[in-house]
Amino acid sequence: MTPTDAEIIDRSRHEPDAFAAIFDRHAPHIRRYLERRLGAQVADDLVAETFLTAFDKRQRYDRARPDARPWLYGIATNLVGRHRRHEARRHRERSAETAEHDHADRVAAEVAAWAVRSRLAGALAGLTAGDRDVLLLVAWEQLAYEEVAAALAIPVGTVRSRLHRARRKVREALGGQNPTEVEELLNNG
Repeated sequence: MTPTDAEIIDRSRHEPDAFAAIFDRHAPHIRRYLERRLGAQVADDLVAETFLTAFDKRQRYDRARPDARPWLYGIATNLVGRHRRHEARRHRERSAETAEHDHADRVAAEVAAWAVRSRLAGALAGLTAGDRDVLLLVAWEQLAYEEVAAALAIPVGTVRSRLHRARRKVREALGGQNPTEVEELLNNG
C-alpha cells in the first residue's frame, strides 16, 4: 500500500531524506502551476523554494490531511504573491531611475505589450489577487473547493464566492462569452 503524503511527511521528521517522495509526487503539478502564473524561468526557482519551505515547515504539517497538494499550492501561491510584489518594487525603482532616458523605449514596449495582450489576460489582470488565485487553482490545477480553501487558508464559502465573482468578471470582460469551460479559455486565451 502506498503511504499517504501525511505518513511520508511524518516519517521525514525523523528521516529527512523521506521528504524526497513528496517532491517526486507533486513537483510536476506545482511547477506547471507556477509556470502558468509566472513563466518557465521563474517557475524552476519557485518550485525549489516551495519545497524548501515545505521541508522547513514539515513539523507543522497537519497529519489529518492525507494529501499535501493543497498545502503545497498554498505555499506556491504565497511565493507567487511575494515574487510579484518584489518585481513591482524593482520595476518602480528602475522606472524612477531611467524615466527620462528610456521614455521612448518604454512607450514602444507598452504599445507592443498592449497589441499582444489577449482579452483573457486583461480579464485575469482585472481580478483581485484573491479571486485570481481561486480561479487559477480551480481551472488549472483542478483542485476541489475544499482543497483551494486549505491551500489559501480561507473558508470554502469564500472560495465559492470568489470563484463565482471571478467567473462573472471574466465573462463580462470577454463580452459575455461563457467561462464555464474556464480551463479551455485559460489554455487557449
